[in-house]
Amino acid sequence: MRPTRILLVRHGESEGNLDRSTYEWKQDYKLMLTEEGIKHAEEAGSELARVIGNERVFFYVSPMWRTRMTFEHIAKFFDPELYDWKEDPRLREQEWGHFRDLKANIQIDSERNKFGTFYYRIKDGESCADVYDRISDFMSTLHRDFEKPDFPNNTILVTHGMTMRIFLMRWFKWTIEEFESLRNPRNGEVVELYLDRHTGKYNIVTNLRLKNIPEEDKYQWSIVKKKPL
Repeated sequence: MRPTRILLVRHGESEGNLDRSTYEWKQDYKLMLTEEGIKHAEEAGSELARVIGNERVFFYVSPMWRTRMTFEHIAKFFDPELYDWKEDPRLREQEWGHFRDLKANIQIDSERNKFGTFYYRIKDGESCADVYDRISDFMSTLHRDFEKPDFPNNTILVTHGMTMRIFLMRWFKWTIEEFESLRNPRNGEVVELYLDRHTGKYNIVTNLRLKNIPEEDKYQWSIVKKKPL
């Protein structure tokens, strides 16, 4: 039986979110939460605990340090007897390559926006299409876990902004244009998918943030629909 809720959580504010020049000297996976990021994580934990109550839950956590830290602060709001968790590297953020200064990162932003977010492959890193492939593989594991007789009624993924967008795209079978019309969730934001037991389909409870799409890029463009699956 599939869980009633699948909840996606973006990590709290990281050192890289606060100061992008940090990427020049510190590895992406080692970026930690700021003081504000810890607040974001605790707010997310409080919200998740309110939604789930005393039900059991399983966490899947990206291994990057900022997501580990976010999970640790979220977990404080749950009874240790009522949750299990595991790391999964497939939930890591889109890879931006190795040490790169602020000017180079801004150049990548500009080129990617011109080329198209989904298809643009970052040098020494990934495209969103690459992330899509590993999230598709992760979903195979997720569905196998759902078939276990003792699997909890709630699933939480502690992950990253772009990865959340790709997960939603893959889960709801959105087009590339629909994916491109979304903004990343904010730091610490929770996106809830809720299972309608009558239809057997999931619906997005959370309002998603949309981009302003340039007129010249609206060929066969469609507004993101909350299509059930």
